[in-house]
Amino acid sequence: MTQRIAYNPKEVDLLARLIKSEALSEGDLGMLLVGNVVINRVVAICDVFRQVTSITEAVYQKNAFAGVGTPLFNSGVNDKEKELALRTITSFRQQPAQNALWFKNPGTNVSCPPTFYGTLSGRYKNHCFYNPQSNLNCEL
Repeated sequence: MTQRIAYNPKEVDLLARLIKSEALSEGDLGMLLVGNVVINRVVAICDVFRQVTSITEAVYQKNAFAGVGTPLFNSGVNDKEKELALRTITSFRQQPAQNALWFKNPGTNVSCPPTFYGTLSGRYKNHCFYNPQSNLNCEL
């Protein structure tokens, strides 16, 4: 199994806690897509995420993720959630989050804004995913 980035066991746990807190109600695929965005931020070569070189930096980037610090984020994770986190680290990439660097949860029955830091790439359940605009010159 190849990996997209360097990581350690604590970061697998941290990513599992984040994807759980952000997308638990959206099932495995929802959590994988959210994890995909986090890993994309570590992989991305562009000014916006120049200082983000690890999962820890991506998760704790100021005002990046609403789930950080919530009770769900601060609770433990199970083996399934860790496995999902590890899948995003090693290889998982799927639309609409394949190249997404942002996501937004506008709520149930609310349309995705066409832009939110980037350009709308698609929606999965309550999450809208956004790819970087071409002027950011991001490589993923």
